[in-house]
Amino acid sequence: MCHDDPAPTGDPDTGVPVPPGEAEAALPVHAPEKVLKRLADAGRRLDRKAERQRRFLSGASHELLTPLTGLRAQLEEARLHPSETDLAELVDCSLRDVDRLQAIVSDLLLLLKAGTKPPQGRRAADLADLVRTEVSSRAHRSPVLLRLIPGVAVHAVEHEIHRLLGNLLDNAQRHARSRVLVEVRQEGAHAELAVSDDGGGIAEADRERVFEPFTRLEESRSRGRGGSGLGLAIAREIVRAHGGTIGVEESAEGGARFVVRLPLADPPPGRGA
Repeated sequence: MCHDDPAPTGDPDTGVPVPPGEAEAALPVHAPEKVLKRLADAGRRLDRKAERQRRFLSGASHELLTPLTGLRAQLEEARLHPSETDLAELVDCSLRDVDRLQAIVSDLLLLLKAGTKPPQGRRAADLADLVRTEVSSRAHRSPVLLRLIPGVAVHAVEHEIHRLLGNLLDNAQRHARSRVLVEVRQEGAHAELAVSDDGGGIAEADRERVFEPFTRLEESRSRGRGGSGLGLAIAREIVRAHGGTIGVEESAEGGARFVVRLPLADPPPGRGA
């Protein structure tokens, strides 16, 4: 009986046929290269993660130490010169520092929760209604104009979407010269929420970095004017948890325009499509 020679096998990495007797010898030549490449890629990912964690810890430490240092200095000065201390002023200044510490710690916990837990309790909600509710509940430092298309529904944990809106509005009002614009519309299979200001804008090179914790791009974004330094980082995590994206572009007035895109849901009961 005649026996056919085995068909040549192919190298899985290159697709080049390898004679049967050489297949076992050929594979080890390429396998180490593949393993080394994977190890190198994993090492680079770990390095990037470690660098992000280092920057985060450095920023958090700095933000916490600033009010703590001020609080300690005020109390030590009062202890050294009790007769010259205005007690009411000391209490007011101390409470401001405590409020700042509380805000930072609360936002750190919120950022951790938003980044590690999937949103629960989502329901279909009209995005325009959520915007109107949030805007009406705020004290405005600058006028907020609304361009809202009703019936654009998203699956939302409503209190998280309100926090997202609040953070974007805080940022816009902090940097606006005269006004803020909030828009809601449908764009393909997504709901689009945009918050624009007419301030100085954000350079294209900084439009990703602005979402990193404790990032301040200029001196005008100082701690005296700002919040905890975590608002936009929290906004990004909320959007990601809802299956969406967030980015920055230039507004029509030359300022910053933050654009959120979320998957569409069926309209809430009682609303049109």
